[in-house]
Amino acid sequence: MIQYRFYPTLLNVFSRYLHGGNLSVQELIDTINRVPTPTTAAQERGVSFEEAVVKGTGEDRFDAEIIRKVRKLLPRPIVDTQVYCQLEIDDVLFYGYVDLIGKFKAVDIKTTGSYQPGRYVHNHQNLYLHALKRKGIKLMEYVITAFSADGQSEVFVESYALTHPIDRQIEEIRLFKSFLEEHRPLIVDKKIFVAPGEDADARRSQSS
Repeated sequence: MIQYRFYPTLLNVFSRYLHGGNLSVQELIDTINRVPTPTTAAQERGVSFEEAVVKGTGEDRFDAEIIRKVRKLLPRPIVDTQVYCQLEIDDVLFYGYVDLIGKFKAVDIKTTGSYQPGRYVHNHQNLYLHALKRKGIKLMEYVITAFSADGQSEVFVESYALTHPIDRQIEEIRLFKSFLEEHRPLIVDKKIFVAPGEDADARRSQSS
């Protein structure tokens, strides 16, 4: 029976907390409770860049060559965008939206100011691949644009197949459940916990 609903951004923040990511317990709890924080310039740029690549909106804000490079790495044809994914892992419903899918691969478009290879090797979005198996998806790719201060932006790709280990993500989910139970009185986001008799589907549950 499903007792929890987790999404990858939250699990990735918890992973940072576990692995010395300079995050306090209170900051983690605020993230769990969806306490609003100001949108950073980097976040705004990421959203704008994705819209420019996928929808052609505001393309003039970015280097045309970078847009071309990223588009060249996307699946053809693009079957769907903002695809809902969910996966049951023991008593957890893992859910979220991947940017787009082709016939055989899912792609998430990322932007950063600094890139190191293997950045997404333990990312919880890798679980999308397992949620999309029934759609014939066999590969999860991150298309990463690194915007540098000198304007020399670069594009990188990380690809993960169904055979890529997810042991660390599964263990972090287990540890996150323990953290939640330890701090349960402080958790006010009603979407995290599934009440008895409640529909576990994240799309139909009531958000806090």
